Amino acid sequence: MQASVGDQLLVHGRTVGHEDKVAKIVEVLGSEGAPPYRVRFDDGHEALVSPGPDSVVRHTEHGGTPQ
Repeated sequence: MQASVGDQLLVHGRTVGHEDKVAKIVEVLGSEGAPPYRVRFDDGHEALVSPGPDSVVRHTEHGGTPQ
């Protein structure tokens, strides 16, 4: 998984009733776009995230296509 600042991180809900979460990547801490990422959610909460297999990156330069 590779990302750049400004991309979106989509984390799929893991159980029934839990919605997907979308966060903006504000800092890439790994080398060459690799995790971990510092992200900001819509409510202003920031977190350090090492995404798992339930996550995808939406690249903003490429029209928001998940990878």
